[in-house]
Formats: sequence, structure tokens, C-alpha cells
Amino acid sequence: MNGCSSSTGSPEPRWIGSRCPIAPDIKVIPAVPQERPLGSTAVTRPLTVSTVNVNGIRAAVKQRSEDNRGLLPWLQQTAADVVCLQETRADDEQLADALAPVLADGWHLASAAPHVKGRNGVAVLSRAPHDEVRIGCGADEFATHGRYVEVDTAGMTVASVYFPTGEADTERQREKERFMAAVADRMAVLLAAGRDAVLGGDWNIAHTENDIKNWKGNVKKAGFLPEERRWLSELLGTGWVDVVRAAHPGVPGPYAWWSWRGKAFDNDAGWRIDYQLATPGLAARVAAVHTERPAAYALRWSDHCPVTVTYG
Repeated sequence: MNGCSSSTGSPEPRWIGSRCPIAPDIKVIPAVPQERPLGSTAVTRPLTVSTVNVNGIRAAVKQRSEDNRGLLPWLQQTAADVVCLQETRADDEQLADALAPVLADGWHLASAAPHVKGRNGVAVLSRAPHDEVRIGCGADEFATHGRYVEVDTAGMTVASVYFPTGEADTERQREKERFMAAVADRMAVLLAAGRDAVLGGDWNIAHTENDIKNWKGNVKKAGFLPEERRWLSELLGTGWVDVVRAAHPGVPGPYAWWSWRGKAFDNDAGWRIDYQLATPGLAARVAAVHTERPAAYALRWSDHCPVTVTYG
């Protein structure tokens, strides 16, 4: 089997470490004539990174009302220097068309399109040019799934990642576990490189009871399974920092996803599954954290909201 496969004999699988070697299947796209290899650098000025699952880029950019004009005005007004997008559900041409107004304003776009029409898709927008773009986390099983894109820009590495939802005790969950393994191995490479790096995305895992409003009703469901939460704990134990939780220790939320259904948003019955995980040196320079929850249900252009962090 290509990529990483999880061990089926262990009730408590571990995915940290070099158990599954990274396949040489990261597509590298140099964005400037002089290629710059991954190396040790540091951010030299304040840089703001935002991440958001757009739940379909073509729907997100639509104007819903005079008060809710969609994603594009947010992009035009945001202070972010880099924006990670997930679940674009678009090929490269469709994505560029949807974002044409902000690209005309000077944003630079890198994307990993999904191989299945209408699913997945990740992208990174940045105000500074990309020195290099890398598509895929290294496991050939996921090379064309549109779940991971990584760029070098503004003196740091930024990745946009979209984890599978999974479904307990099914092949969908085993696929999620294999993706978790591949991303963990890629993160080990980034950490060892000594370069400032941050992975922003929809991880589809609520780490602790403080990361989900109705945790008791979800302990046997994908997204809050004990083994998923343990995997994330082990990943953080390697040195990566959940910078939003570090800024809000020991409190519920702040949530960044709410179901469209019922009163979930109005009651703040959400999940915190949208993370920015940063290397230790970068995390130590966090100056501000903002979960951009809309003021009202009618102002939402996605079922997620942006999670924005300024690194000093």
C-alpha cells in the first residue's frame, strides 16, 4: 500500500516518529528563478497569519445580503499577511476566478486542487511572493487529494492543511489515521529544519473537553475519539505549540466551527478544530490572537470563522 498505513493490531495506535517514512512525493514548485532550499530562517518583522475553512470558495465569495457580502470584503479588509484556506472545493482555475478581485489587489496564491470534483482543496494567500511552493505532505496516497500545501514566504514556512473528517470504526477513519501519520512525519521534518513554521487548518480533531461544547455526547465519534486526542497531545509533545490554546489556557473555546443547523451558532455550541500550530520560537513571539466570530448568524459566509494570529 502506498503512503502510511496504520497498525491494525494495536488498540492505541501511535503515529508520532519515523515509523512511516515520508515518500518522495512532495511536488515542488519554485516561484522565483533562484530556488531557496528549506533552511534555518526567522521572521524579522510582525507577521499576521489567518486560517479559515471556507466551506466552498464559490459559495463563500457570494454576497448573501447588503450586510453579508461574503469572503472577498473580509480579505480586502483583513490585517493578515498570510491566509490559509481549506475546503475550497475548486480546481485551480475556479479558485483563481473566485479570488480574482483580491489577486488583482496583489495577493499571491498557491493551491492544491482536489482530485475529486467538489471536495477538499487547500490554498495559501500571501501579500509577499512565494519563494517556493510544495504540494503534498510526503505520502503518495494523499498527493492529489488537495489536503496539504506549503509555502515559503516572508521568511517563514506556512502550510494550509485539511484533515479528513473520518468516521469511527470505518475505512474513512483509517484513512484519516494514515493522513495524521503523514502530516506528523512532515511536521517532524519542518521542526528539525529550525525554520519558523506554522500549520494552519481544519484539523477535524477537538483536542480536549474545552475544545467542544457538547463533549460528553461526542466521545465515541470521529473528531473527539480518545486516540485522535492522544495523537494531538503527542504531536504537541514534540515541540509544536497550539498558539490559540496557549493564549486561552483552561477555558472553553474559543470555538471556530458551528453547525448551520438549529441554534448551534446562537448558543455558541461549537467545536475548536481550527488550529495554528507553530514552531517553538515562533510561538514564543505571539503578540495577538483573535477568533473572528461573526456578530450574528446572518453575517456568516462559512460554517467556520477565521482564526488570526500575529507573530511579533
